[in-house]
Amino acid sequence: QVQLVESGGGLVLAGGSLRLSCAASGRSFSRYTTGWFRQASGKEREFVAAITWSDGSTYYADTVKGRFTTSRDNAKNTAYLQMNSLKPEDTAVYFCAAPRMGDYYTTNSDGYPYWGQGTQVTVSS
Repeated sequence: QVQLVESGGGLVLAGGSLRLSCAASGRSFSRYTTGWFRQASGKEREFVAAITWSDGSTYYADTVKGRFTTSRDNAKNTAYLQMNSLKPEDTAVYFCAAPRMGDYYTTNSDGYPYWGQGTQVTVSS
């Protein structure tokens, strides 16, 4: 079992930046992929980014590529999502997630059984 807690959301003007954190507990966080997803009001949850544990490979949705960066600090059991050049369409609740198996990676939210509570990101124009 793993517990995930996101933080760092808030209200920001378009063009601004935020950094989200995902703190993990309950198992060896460093040996598992961390996925980031978001869900805007009235829309389905969508993949944003992921980082694997074995070699730190990163993956991004086309909508955020070049603007968002995910990283992790295994010593702190924490993953990060640095979001730059934010746009109003980035407004959503952002979640971090972990798979059941270590280095498993997918853009499908069904592949992640463990989720944080989410943090709201609002970008105003």
